[in-house]
Amino acid sequence: MRKDDKIRSMIASEAARLMYEDGVREYRDAKRKAAKRFGPEKALSLGSHLPTNAEIHDELARLIATREEKVLPERLLRLRLTALSYLEFFAPFSPYLVGSVLSGAVTERSDIDIHLFADAVEDVEKMLAEHGMAFQTETVPIRKGGVIRDYTHIYLEDDGVEIECSVYPTEERRNRTISSITGKAMERANAAQLKRIIAAGIRTQ
Repeated sequence: MRKDDKIRSMIASEAARLMYEDGVREYRDAKRKAAKRFGPEKALSLGSHLPTNAEIHDELARLIATREEKVLPERLLRLRLTALSYLEFFAPFSPYLVGSVLSGAVTERSDIDIHLFADAVEDVEKMLAEHGMAFQTETVPIRKGGVIRDYTHIYLEDDGVEIECSVYPTEERRNRTISSITGKAMERANAAQLKRIIAAGIRTQ
């Protein structure tokens, strides 16, 4: 972010506030809502005043660290332990944790994002049904490998925390989703990697 672009900085800060205080989940939505408070969004975009998702993410992480310094470690540990239990549960589908619970920038509204890989979505649904677990499904367009395709998301709930599982074909396991924040391959962790992250976090507390 350019030091002299105060509008860009203000929009990034406002977008982060909207995500933190109002629960806006998508960077795109937060950015647009924030931009409207500083002028016409189209004009701001043409003037290169709109911040990137990475800039908003950095502002959000700073906001969380500042306002929730005392509760963040316990919350993050609780969410990561919950995530670990689901990674172990979904072991047949090569699960990976992604998103805020992995990065550490979590709020009281944060959900747990998991990527699953299955020959058929029905295989995942069958296992959930066999364990008596309630779930909902939704078809979501996702850009992967430069192509926008429809994928199924499965939503679960655990003690007030939403678990969002994106189900991809087994053959796409090595074709990692591009992060909307960095523009690079999304960071992810399997159960073994998450255990090491949790252990390291506990040691530093």
